[in-house]
Amino acid sequence: MAIEVGTKAPEFELKDNHGRTVRLSDFRGEKNVVLLFYPFAFTGVCTGELRELRDDLQAFVNDDTALLAVSNDSIHTLRVFGDQEGLEFPLLSDFWPHGAASRAYGVFDEEKGCAVRGTFVIDKEGVVRWTVVNALSDARDPRDYVKALEAL
Repeated sequence: MAIEVGTKAPEFELKDNHGRTVRLSDFRGEKNVVLLFYPFAFTGVCTGELRELRDDLQAFVNDDTALLAVSNDSIHTLRVFGDQEGLEFPLLSDFWPHGAASRAYGVFDEEKGCAVRGTFVIDKEGVVRWTVVNALSDARDPRDYVKALEAL
């Protein structure tokens, strides 16, 4: 069960596709965060979703907002994926301990060994203000994230 709106967002510390450490607390007091969990790099629905975000990046990466995309892939896989797709936002690896961040947010599918499509809009104080969770095969609509950010 995914964490609910109004909940303090669980802290995490993950490596990005360039090997840099990223913590949710790095953004506290500074930026709202769109935290997007996706199953795997290089898969059709995931690639499509991340391309949509790339193509409208100014809505998600600006003075007020940061976009963090998390999968259970290794940082090496994410580096190649990010470079190939021209993704200029952090792709975070929840590879080891396998799925720790995904589990903390309640979006890890134990049977499949990956995160489902969970998105959390987190305000500058670290509180979850909006969320959506879709099945592995169901793409999300980034316009919903924009509306959630506008409501903050």
